[in-house]
Amino acid sequence: MIWQQALTDYKHYLQIERGLSENSIANYSYDIKKLIKYLEEHSIIVSPVSIDNEIVKQFVYSISKSINPRSQARLISGLRNFFDYLIFEKYRDTNPLDLIESPQIGRKLPDTLSISDIDNLIEAIDLSYQYNGVNLGERNRAIIETLYSCGLRVSELIELKLSDLFFEEGFIKVTGKGDKQRFVPIGAITQKYIGIWIAIRNHIVVQPNSKDILFLNYKGKKLTRAMIFTIIKTLVKKSGLKKNVSPHTFRHSFATHLLENGADLRAIQMMLGHESITTTEIYMHVDRSHLSEVLNKFHPRK
Repeated sequence: MIWQQALTDYKHYLQIERGLSENSIANYSYDIKKLIKYLEEHSIIVSPVSIDNEIVKQFVYSISKSINPRSQARLISGLRNFFDYLIFEKYRDTNPLDLIESPQIGRKLPDTLSISDIDNLIEAIDLSYQYNGVNLGERNRAIIETLYSCGLRVSELIELKLSDLFFEEGFIKVTGKGDKQRFVPIGAITQKYIGIWIAIRNHIVVQPNSKDILFLNYKGKKLTRAMIFTIIKTLVKKSGLKKNVSPHTFRHSFATHLLENGADLRAIQMMLGHESITTTEIYMHVDRSHLSEVLNKFHPRK
């Protein structure tokens, strides 16, 4: 078995058997491509079936000099999954990553925005901004409101469809990781701003493959992830906010603010689309003062 064939088969497995998104598959593939590049650069002739622990260890050691511990741990995990797949398909009997330990890394707490931070960002939006006759200011406000009020990932936001909006019921349908769908509540204010954008959208010549996509650029095409990042970075600079803000920051803020106001952790898990509640529990560490307030309010021995 050659490397390119093994990689192609693995990508098919991730897509069909595990139902991962294109972005997730690309990230998994990137780890393997790094290993292949290392083998080529060092003229190491070995197949995915015959590569041993010593060669992989040398690769991990060489790359650890240029990446941080968190990235190194992710790389090791990605390669381990690849070789587990080869074992599953009976190409190998052992995993060459079994004796390689991931670096110890602390659990990174998510960055969050205060409610006033979010208000300032929204106020910084120029609602009159137009490009080629399309009001993109109203679109941008609807985007920020949707990210924050629904806790969406950026990939979920750009894939959101008109047919996913169930405003009468107060929900939107979100397609998350692995094409798993969930219904997320949406408030009246966000519905209002999306409605304003839809009225503008109705006057845009929409490209055939974006007919059902909610958020579009002035050409009638689906927005890219990079465009969402650009919109946010521009607002952060304009508002004078001295924080590193990404689309995911709004998702973290959504969860943190819900928890601070007494929302149930299980409900937050469902709205975020986390497969395991362990992932959601990271928000329990964000605001210790909130936990103290809960204890003082509800515990009989306060």
